[in-house]
Amino acid sequence: MPDAAANTPPATVLMSAEALADTLRDVARRIITGHAGHEVVLLGILRRGRPLADRIADAIESMSGTRPKIGSLATTLYRDDIRAGKARLSAPQGQTHFDFDVDGAYIVLVDDVLYSGRTVRAALDEIMDYGRPARIQLACLIDRGLRELPIQADYLGLAISTQPRDHIAVRLAELDGEDAVLLEPGPAVG
Repeated sequence: MPDAAANTPPATVLMSAEALADTLRDVARRIITGHAGHEVVLLGILRRGRPLADRIADAIESMSGTRPKIGSLATTLYRDDIRAGKARLSAPQGQTHFDFDVDGAYIVLVDDVLYSGRTVRAALDEIMDYGRPARIQLACLIDRGLRELPIQADYLGLAISTQPRDHIAVRLAELDGEDAVLLEPGPAVG
């Protein structure tokens, strides 16, 4: 039986630490421009969306002098694959927490990788359980394609085409000790 690792091409660096920092500053600049006259709040989808939201908030503060409020969303209990019995419920990746009212708020959801769209749909369902925002937008670091739902990012770092067996590894210093975004191809088939 062949070794799957032997058939797996090496990872490709999609973003270095410097490119990731530049991308987040650009996203922050576009959020400022897109919300002129409105106070924006950021909700990071756990796990990697929250540190990205913190970094975007830092950049917004350095550019505008005002730091947006930040919260976290743990969407595990809102996932449709769990409700449909197609996936097992794993331990939640943290807890939903924010200390502001979402009614009338201008919210930017922040996530690391946009794939099927199902995590974002779960986040939207969760937010709506807390109130009715004025607007919800989405900021993602990477869009890997292969969407299953009609969801797209309003603020995007990089769009690439991937295969379902591929993996996008977003590595963040806060969680992984380094900053990088890697495309880890799945094993070659055939």
